[in-house]
Amino acid sequence: MSFKSSGNTFVLILLLLSITTLSNAQEEGWTLTTNSNKNYTGIVTANGRIGILPSSNILEIDKIILNNVYDKESPLGVSRILSGMNFGNLDLYINNTKLNNDNISDWKQTLNMKEASFTTSFNYNSIAEVSYTIYALRNVPYSGYIDFEIKALKNIDIKVVGKINTPKEYQTPLSTFRTLKDAETTMPILQTVAKSKLGKHTVGTSATFIWHNINSGKEDQRPELTHTKISEYDNRLSFEKKITKGEQYNFAWTAAQCSTQDFFDPQNESERFVIFNLLTPQKDLLDQHKGLWKDLWKGDIIIDGDLQSQLDVRLALYHLYAFSRGDSNLSIAPMGLSSQGYNGHIFWDTELWMYPPLLVLNQDIARSLVNYRSDRLDVAKRKAINFGYKGAMFPWESDDTGEEATPPWALTGTFEHHITADVGIAFWNYFRVTKDKKWLKERGYPLLKEVANYWVSRATKNNDGSFSIKNVVGANEFASNIDDNAFTNGSAITCLKYASLAAREIGLIPDNKWEEVAEKIIIHKFDDGTTKEHSKYNGDKIKQADVNLLAYPLDIISDQKTILKDLSYYEPKLAEEGPAMAQSVFAVIYARLGDAENAFRLFKRSYEPNKRPPFGALAEAATSNNPYFATGAGGMLQTVIFGFGGLHLTDDGIIQKKPILPSAWKKLTITGVGPEKKTFVIE
Repeated sequence: MSFKSSGNTFVLILLLLSITTLSNAQEEGWTLTTNSNKNYTGIVTANGRIGILPSSNILEIDKIILNNVYDKESPLGVSRILSGMNFGNLDLYINNTKLNNDNISDWKQTLNMKEASFTTSFNYNSIAEVSYTIYALRNVPYSGYIDFEIKALKNIDIKVVGKINTPKEYQTPLSTFRTLKDAETTMPILQTVAKSKLGKHTVGTSATFIWHNINSGKEDQRPELTHTKISEYDNRLSFEKKITKGEQYNFAWTAAQCSTQDFFDPQNESERFVIFNLLTPQKDLLDQHKGLWKDLWKGDIIIDGDLQSQLDVRLALYHLYAFSRGDSNLSIAPMGLSSQGYNGHIFWDTELWMYPPLLVLNQDIARSLVNYRSDRLDVAKRKAINFGYKGAMFPWESDDTGEEATPPWALTGTFEHHITADVGIAFWNYFRVTKDKKWLKERGYPLLKEVANYWVSRATKNNDGSFSIKNVVGANEFASNIDDNAFTNGSAITCLKYASLAAREIGLIPDNKWEEVAEKIIIHKFDDGTTKEHSKYNGDKIKQADVNLLAYPLDIISDQKTILKDLSYYEPKLAEEGPAMAQSVFAVIYARLGDAENAFRLFKRSYEPNKRPPFGALAEAATSNNPYFATGAGGMLQTVIFGFGGLHLTDDGIIQKKPILPSAWKKLTITGVGPEKKTFVIE
């Protein structure tokens, strides 16, 4: 391209400046950076199988969480997801001084959501600049990878120590170091194998160093490795190296962790994953990881005019992607892979809160979430029989087995039955979006049939011919052992109707009892027409939205007058200590009513008080400190997609009705929507 006049040159300069500004603005919406570790809450890097939670302390990992791997929390307790062996703690010595937060400067951490990488950098005594980036590899999902770069500002001697630290609750650990060899290829492997707390699983962790720009299989090209076993719980591998002034030294520490939940021989499998990472060129390995995340981000939400909202929304979506996989048939716990919160169990949080945004933006992941339930259908059928009902009765808290995993003291486990309807609703919505009739025949309808039969057996016929559902805990868990809870009844009605639609879709005649009961289940009202939360409700404070869920997402209440009455009545009754999702529901409803101001107010209220420094990790409530709350992320994403974006799940697929933007936003773009990967732009 050439220009002859100075005017054209000026135009070219302006064009280049505008392109640069646009590029910077786009990158701004992808990264979160901090120079402060005060009141620190880290952001996990995860790949749907393992979660790696960084620390504010340099060269440390707070914890590692293993998805769907459970042991009992205590001999008489319920199951709890495993906190894995920690393979992310390293020591770095420069000129014989061990580095820590007290003797370094210019500490900085950056989360790159686009590439799912977490980078820490710092300066040591003006003689070395150190940076390392953590990946939970999406392409090798049982492994992590920490990529190091040390720039010598003067001649320095370094010593690096990699560790496998086994939590003390593990039994009989065996820690070893071996150098495996095949022809001329040598493969040094640090490894620890142990039993989980009460012996349910064997866990194997392997690790090694990788040196870039040399042949990793050639032993004579590597620094000499030293194995040190402090104890069976503390297994170490180290090397030393001289770095000359101006040299940039690169290496990596990689590890894999496997258990008998997923492998017959987790010890050997963990070795193979490490060997794969060791002998795959660094660029190829990381490009595969980044490429898979690029595919995930084809389903994205782009907000113009409000950078903070953009970052908040993208962080929420990042977590849902990080906590799930399309090839796993696993679900997502309320805290995802960030902690052992709620024991890592699966609740309605998935089906009602996290699943809808993922169903819109990534049907592969959505299929895994529903398949998690159908894989446990037989267990749910046994539970129904054991409680005197027909069909299938899903647990309030589920683990790998599909049996009830709620602590027995919690009444939710015995009485919060709307979960069974929530599962059924999610199944029909999957078919509505994908139109996958083969899946509907093999998985969808068999489950919908059983949950419909459950609700018929669960309902009690009254003298006037109506039906009640008695003795439940509703979505508002402050009220227990109540009759005719609005959301429980509403979700049962919806589920029964969906089962009939599913039967007809595959050419079957639905059970006439499904429609009879659905038409006659009671929804109680106050004298002025406001919907009553349950038969005896008298205006008490509520934990979270219940009645209002009948307007969204159930669409049982559709007349604007009643919707507004219910909104104005129940919003003031929300407890401050309640979870974040209630405000999200109200926000969606207000947006659909065309009230952008109230929708935006509640959108912000649904998560801003819950953000924790320095990155904005979400706690469950404004008064709690238990991030990251993936359920809240699902709720805020629903406000954007189904509220401001105007998207609706219908029997005709995903359609748009009356989108509306808050005044702070110039444009909203939702990409990768549905199987056709449509883009919706709202200006």
